[in-house]
Amino acid sequence: MMSTTTPRRKKPAATAVIALSALMAGITAADTAFAQQASRRASAAQGPIINRVVIEGNKRVERALIEGDLQLRARAPYNQAAVDADVQRILEVYRRSGRGLAQVTPRVVDLPNGRVDVVYTIVEGDKTGVREIRFVGNSQISSSRLRGIMTTTETNFLSFLKTSDVYDPDRIANDLELIRRYYLKNGYADFRIVSSDVTFDPNGGGYIVTIAVEEGPQYRIGSVNVDSRIPEVTAESVSGAISTSAGAVYNANLVERTLQDITTNVARRGYAFAQVRPVGTRDPATQTVSLAYIIEEGPRVYIERLNVRGNSRTRDYVIRREFDLGEGDAYNKVLIDRAERRLNNLGYFKRVRISNEPGSAPDRVVVNVDVEDQSTGAFSVSGGYSTADGFIGEVAVSESNFLGRGQFVRLAGQLGERTNGVDFSFTEPYFLGYRMSAGIDLFSKFSDQTKYSRYENRVTGGQLRLGLPFTEEFTLTLRYSLFQQDLKIPNTYKQPYNDCSAPLPGYTQLNADGTPNRFFCEGNGEASLAIKESQGKTLTSLAGLTFNYNTLDNVKDPRNGFYAEVKTDFAGLGGDSRYFRATGDARYYYELMEDIVGIARVQGGHIIGLGNNNSGIGNGGDLRIVDHFFMGPSLVRGFATNGIGPRDISSLDTNANAIGGTTYFGGTLEVQFPIFGLPRDLGLKGAVFADAGTLFGYKGPTSFDIGGGSILDPINGCTQNPNVPQNCISVLDSKKLRSSVGASILWSSPLGPIRFDYAFALSKEEGILAANGARIGGDRTQAFRFSGGTRF
Repeated sequence: MMSTTTPRRKKPAATAVIALSALMAGITAADTAFAQQASRRASAAQGPIINRVVIEGNKRVERALIEGDLQLRARAPYNQAAVDADVQRILEVYRRSGRGLAQVTPRVVDLPNGRVDVVYTIVEGDKTGVREIRFVGNSQISSSRLRGIMTTTETNFLSFLKTSDVYDPDRIANDLELIRRYYLKNGYADFRIVSSDVTFDPNGGGYIVTIAVEEGPQYRIGSVNVDSRIPEVTAESVSGAISTSAGAVYNANLVERTLQDITTNVARRGYAFAQVRPVGTRDPATQTVSLAYIIEEGPRVYIERLNVRGNSRTRDYVIRREFDLGEGDAYNKVLIDRAERRLNNLGYFKRVRISNEPGSAPDRVVVNVDVEDQSTGAFSVSGGYSTADGFIGEVAVSESNFLGRGQFVRLAGQLGERTNGVDFSFTEPYFLGYRMSAGIDLFSKFSDQTKYSRYENRVTGGQLRLGLPFTEEFTLTLRYSLFQQDLKIPNTYKQPYNDCSAPLPGYTQLNADGTPNRFFCEGNGEASLAIKESQGKTLTSLAGLTFNYNTLDNVKDPRNGFYAEVKTDFAGLGGDSRYFRATGDARYYYELMEDIVGIARVQGGHIIGLGNNNSGIGNGGDLRIVDHFFMGPSLVRGFATNGIGPRDISSLDTNANAIGGTTYFGGTLEVQFPIFGLPRDLGLKGAVFADAGTLFGYKGPTSFDIGGGSILDPINGCTQNPNVPQNCISVLDSKKLRSSVGASILWSSPLGPIRFDYAFALSKEEGILAANGARIGGDRTQAFRFSGGTRF
């Protein structure tokens, strides 16, 4: 029987799967090839891929600053338009850095695999600054005065020391705001800046800035009214917050201050949403502005978020604490504006801008604070000379925004002919989260007074302080100081100022009985017995208060305003000193004419010994000589350091033995003016002055238990021998008023403040007539005085 085998056939489903797989593989391969081909076509259309971007030739500008502005990046397609744009960006960076003649040449370096390097070759050129600042349309305020308001300056022979003549659009914009605020502060309510144009003059090698203005008339305040639309808030209840007054020149700054003070006043009464807005009605015929402050309930809008952006270094809380409101509080435009001014005044930022945007609900608003950090540290090497301290040098490092926390830190060391020392200072402006400052100062200072009083003194110690700002003008500072004074009298062959008490072998001449010959040891220079009794170390524990009131328009270069400082100190919380001391200094500035400023100053001080002291000096109420006041050109110019006041006239070395006084007072009248024909930004000014003052009231011991002779001193009633060192002192203590007149040259140079004074003494203490016909104990005069410092 035959068997038949039928061949087995593949299942139709399996065959279909194989066929479909082959078809899909073909499609995928085709798609991949097509995609690769399309990619090659796209790459060819877009250009090669950038491997890297290279900067060459930059020496004056950091690479990071340039690269931060570039559009092209590594691994991006090459684009000629982007290269051209980057060239312009680099040129702009150099223009902002004061090098408007810089040249940038781009080139492309071909690499394998369709890659390229883009290289920017820079020729930096010389520094180009602002060659000229022009004003058009100003008739009331001179162009020189307006240039003085600006932080941008013109190029001159001091340009190698400064950067303020570098053209910077942001700085120019800030200067325009300064000019606008100056005009509004001085009554020009219609003022506006028409235009500002900046052109580069390649032939002159600098920029020309042209600012066109419209001044309008100067207005005075006609009337001041308060229109309160909140029943519980009356005009009388907020009258104390009004800084503007009828008849005064219109001042936009005072209007802003009034808005802030009224807003704060009303908010404290529970009206968080109250708004205060000023309404000014101008009367061109009488050139007056009638002011009305309208108080009304504002919309109930809350701050949903306070966003701080752009602060790469400064911590958020340093910025937020300048706001008197936060998330969840009622939104108030006046308080927001005040916060913006505070942030700008910190000096931590190049730019501060506050803007608003709608929140998540109609009654919510988001406040955005955009800032740009700037460098706040400084390293300085300073040198100078003064007639009091001779040549002196200082090295200091400081940081006003330490670690981004808003703290101030400074460490400095000084070395000079007659003084040296080191000091450290730290200040926290928001102590415990409150708007009060706390700080610590540590110091050690050596001063050589042998030219004036035959002693050397080193003071080492520290101070704690707490500042309480009650208003923007008035501040109270609490102080505690603990310091040790180490007074020494040099006694060497070059400075034999104590050889009457400690003879120098082979130098000091002796009497037959072995005692120092008085006429020799005092004639070669000898410290007063009052100074000798104060030798050694004394610890002082002192608590004090400082009251400070300041309305100056400019702290560095005031033209208008009042400054007063009163200090009270009590020494006796332990330590060796017991006294109460009070000093005061007040200055009033008033611009008599444009750029001519009158200054009136009064100063004074008094110190009282309190009961027994632990210094072992004289009677219980006596003061150590270093606790007395010593005065000279700081009180009346035309006199030497320590040249005014009580003197020990019993020693043959009378000219040097100033022993200080307990009471001083004086006054100054001065007029400062620009020097005709010199550019304002040179910082040179002239001045004429008249000074008057006196120092008197020595309260130290006058007799000393060191043995003595048998001759009665007619002044003090103590005994002394004409041949041997004395056991008492005679004090010439005159209350005569000293006075002088003179002229000065002041230079606010880039190297630091420098002042030259030449004074002629009109009245002084002539001293008493000695038996040999000589005058002893008189004041020491010094017609010329120079003080200055450099920073490089």
